Amino acid sequence: MPGYETLLFYKYVPIADAPAFTAEHLDFCRQLGIRGRVLIADEGINGTVSGTAEQMRHYRNHLHADERFADMPFKIDVCDGHTFEKLQVRYRKEIVHFGVSSIDVENMRGTYIEPHEFVQMKDEPDVVVVDFRNRVEWEVGRFRNAVVLPIDRFRQVPECLPLLEPYKHRRIVAYCTGGIRCEKATAFLRSKGFEQVYQLHGGIIEYGKQVGGKDFDGKCYVFDHRITVDVNSVNPTLISHCAMCGTPSARYINCANEVCNRHFICCASCSEIMEGCCNNACRHHPKKRRYDGTGFYHKKAVINAPHF
Repeated sequence: MPGYETLLFYKYVPIADAPAFTAEHLDFCRQLGIRGRVLIADEGINGTVSGTAEQMRHYRNHLHADERFADMPFKIDVCDGHTFEKLQVRYRKEIVHFGVSSIDVENMRGTYIEPHEFVQMKDEPDVVVVDFRNRVEWEVGRFRNAVVLPIDRFRQVPECLPLLEPYKHRRIVAYCTGGIRCEKATAFLRSKGFEQVYQLHGGIIEYGKQVGGKDFDGKCYVFDHRITVDVNSVNPTLISHCAMCGTPSARYINCANEVCNRHFICCASCSEIMEGCCNNACRHHPKKRRYDGTGFYHKKAVINAPHF
């Protein structure tokens, strides 16, 4: 079997006639035979795709040949096979939905700090590390002592401004999975008078690759079939627990009741006992799907997890 790769990428750059570009890109991806999810908007591109190493090389070269994306970095993970079931290339108003208009990402985003700088900076007394990911993500893994936000969708970040106001005169270092959400979150903070705002360049994924993921506790949530990946090879820990029995676990499943479809952490033992369901009502529901040991359902259900 050929080696496979998963690519994670984004860039904020104006795209003229983005709907037309979306159609062209969808056609290219179909011809190439790759899978994944790519969002395109007037403000840029955001995607995660998987395929053979040769397909991914061709995909990178194709985008880099476009001057708009010539300097766009790709985060590359080697995988055993496809990490997506199908291909989606769609036009959206935003490449990551924030819900606040007129965010000047290019001129207002936080200052980049590289992973090796983050290692030194994160524990300094006047620094506050803020996680701008959703609850389902930080529950399974986060930086030690980071401030987390009680959100289920990224667009809820503006509602959390009062929680961040106490840190307004300190140095704030933002992070997310790959960096894209921090671009808008830090620009938003700066527009609200936060002056010392930084962001981890490349996010958690690049931090793990470059410096070994030191002090990232637990696992990193990703938006493909792997669901979580290891990033810390220096001092790894497990911080999440089975919702049923409390046993340490980082195993996410979807409730077998397709009406519920709750995305939750459940150990293998409890999953078998509950037949993949989150409670007894779902276990006896007429819409309960057959639990196959994975908790992932291909045909009707989509993981009820946060969006890009």
